[in-house]
Amino acid sequence: MINLCVMADGVVWFGVACDEKRVFATSFGFSKASVLRGLLAGIPFNVPFQHADETFQFAEYILDLVKSVYYGKEISVNVPLAMEHLSVYMQNVIKVVSLIPLGYVASYGGVAKVSGGSPRAVGRVVARNPFAPIVPCHRVVCSDMSLGGYGGGLNVKLDLLKRENKGYTNKKELLVNSKKFELFPVEFVLRKVQSKK
Repeated sequence: MINLCVMADGVVWFGVACDEKRVFATSFGFSKASVLRGLLAGIPFNVPFQHADETFQFAEYILDLVKSVYYGKEISVNVPLAMEHLSVYMQNVIKVVSLIPLGYVASYGGVAKVSGGSPRAVGRVVARNPFAPIVPCHRVVCSDMSLGGYGGGLNVKLDLLKRENKGYTNKKELLVNSKKFELFPVEFVLRKVQSKK
């Protein structure tokens, strides 16, 4: 049984859809209803679920992780994500996006280069990411360092990136699937946004 658990922290709501061991979806937003809608959109069809009135230990742990990412803190754990109901391509993109560290962004094209497909296909996957913000789709931007899109709105994406800015100035590369995965400091995006004002 999948349990939908939500909690408020000030004006922000956080949610997780999970069983005792795995996460099926995470969400955040500015109303309980929007968070529940996000969770429902992320869980598999034809699987029993319930809205849990009280959270349990694993759900509380995941909610704390979601909160940490939202507030710009690093999480260094592998969250057990339930992805078998997602397409293989979506799983590949989610795995690559999960590698983008705090303080950095990657382009849609950069993600496509190591996961396969096109930048537009990557954009479609991150737009449907059921694990936001634990799988940090907000760290995927356009190749010119403009924000691109974001389901929660560009202001929310920008606020997330501002909280994650660590002042890094150098690009970074990871080797993923025997290919170079180029990462850029969040600062590059913030400068681009500032130059547009």
